[in-house]
Amino acid sequence: MVEIKLGFAPTRRSIFSAPDAIKYRGLTADRLRELGVSFVDIDDINPEGLLYDEKDRLKIVEKFKKEKIDGLFLPHCNFGTEYECARLAKDLNVPVLLWGPLDERPDENGVRLRDSQCGLFATGKVLRRFRVPFTYMTNCRLNDPVFERGVKDFLAVCNTVKVFRNTRILQISTRPFDFWSTMCNEGELLERFNIQLSPIPMTELMDAIRMAKSDMQDKIAETVAYLKEKTEVKIKENELASVAALKVAMRYLIDKYGCNAAGIQCWNALQEEIGIMPCAANALLNDEGFPVVCETDIHGAITAVLVEAAAMGQRSFFADWTIRHPDIPNGELLQHCGPWPISLAKDKVELTYPLAFEHPGSLTAEAKHGELTLARFDGDNGEYSILLGNAKGVDGPKCMGTYLWIEVDNIKRLEAKIVEGPYIHHCVGIHKNVVPILYEACKYIGVKPDLYDPIEEDVKAYLRGE
Repeated sequence: MVEIKLGFAPTRRSIFSAPDAIKYRGLTADRLRELGVSFVDIDDINPEGLLYDEKDRLKIVEKFKKEKIDGLFLPHCNFGTEYECARLAKDLNVPVLLWGPLDERPDENGVRLRDSQCGLFATGKVLRRFRVPFTYMTNCRLNDPVFERGVKDFLAVCNTVKVFRNTRILQISTRPFDFWSTMCNEGELLERFNIQLSPIPMTELMDAIRMAKSDMQDKIAETVAYLKEKTEVKIKENELASVAALKVAMRYLIDKYGCNAAGIQCWNALQEEIGIMPCAANALLNDEGFPVVCETDIHGAITAVLVEAAAMGQRSFFADWTIRHPDIPNGELLQHCGPWPISLAKDKVELTYPLAFEHPGSLTAEAKHGELTLARFDGDNGEYSILLGNAKGVDGPKCMGTYLWIEVDNIKRLEAKIVEGPYIHHCVGIHKNVVPILYEACKYIGVKPDLYDPIEEDVKAYLRGE
C-alpha cells in the first residue's frame, strides 16, 4: 500500500478564540486518524499544538524536514496566521492543502469565535505572494463527505508529485532508428524536473540475461511456473524460458540502477540476440509495479509513472492509438504487441506471437472494459504538457496483441490534439478516473494540463467539492 505522510500544522490567530482553535485542532487530528491518514503533528512544539509564532515555525520546519513529509496540511482552526503558513510552505516545497472547518452560527450576542473562512481568504492571497502553489479544500465540516474525498484526493496528488520528482528510468539501448517520434531531451528532463535516465547498452542486458540463467535459476523457474498458470502458452519450452530469463534480468537491472520504470528498444536488435519479443516480460514487470514501455519511449514511461502514482499504485497499460472503430463513430483501437499487465485481461491470456513480428514472446488478450483515464506526458521545443481525458471500453472486432476498443466523446477533436502535438501515437490508460488528480498535480510539477475534452470547468468543480 502507498503511504503518504502529511505535515499537520493547524494554525490560529491571537485575536480569535484560542480554546476553540485547540478544540478544532484535536477534532481534525481525530478525523485524520479515522481516515487512516499518516501525519506528523506539532503537539511537541508548543502546548497548543498550533502554528502562530515564528520561533515555533522554525522548529516545525526542522521537524517536518527530518520526518520527510510528502505534503503540508494547514487547517485554519480559527482565522490563522497567514504569513506563518506561507513561510512554512515556502521552506518545505511540498504540496499544500489549505482548509478550515465551517464556522458556527454567531452566539446570541453576535460573537464569532473563529472566522476560519475569512482566514482562508487571507492565506490564499499570501501563498500567491510567496509563489507557493496550493490545493484548496472547500470550507466544510469534518464529517462532510467532501472532507474525506478531498483529503484522499490530496494524498493522491502528493503521491503523484513525490513519484514524479523522484523518477529514474532505465533506458535499455537507444530508441529504434525509425522512431524519431520517441526522441527526448535527457538534459532538459533532468534540469526541469529532476527526472533521471540510466542508459545501458544492449550488451549489458545480454550480460544480465546470462547472469540470470547462471545464478537466478530459481527465479526463472518461478516465472515459468507463473506464466504456465496465468496464460495459455503457445510457444516452445525453450522460448518460454527465454521470456522468463529476460524478465528476471530486467528486474535485476531496474533494482541495480534504482529505477522505478524502464523503456526498452524492443526491436530489432533484441531479436537478433535472443530470438524473442520482450512484450510478455514487460507485462510481468508492469504487473509488479514497474512500468516498462516499448520503443524506448521515455516520455511514455514518465506518463505511466504519473498515472499509476495518481491512482495510488493501480496498474496501467501502454498503448498505441491505432485505427478508428469500424462501427462506432467515436471509437478507437488501443493496442500494442502484448506488454499489458496480465491482471488487466478480460479473459485468459495467450502467450504467443505478435501481430507484426515472427518472433515469440508477446501476449494476446482483450483488456477489461469500464471507465478509463487516458494520458500522455510529452514535450518539444522546451514546452511540456500532459494530455488528459476519459474514455470507456466498448466491444469491437477481435485483435492480436493486447488491445481494447474504446469510445470517447469526440474522436476528431482528440485526433487533432495528438497530431498537432506535442503528442505522439503512444498513450497510457488506466481503469480509474484520475483526471482531477493529474490536473491538480500539474500545478506542483510545472507541467501544463491539456484536456482533450472541454471538461476543465467540470474538473475544477469536482476539486472545489461540488
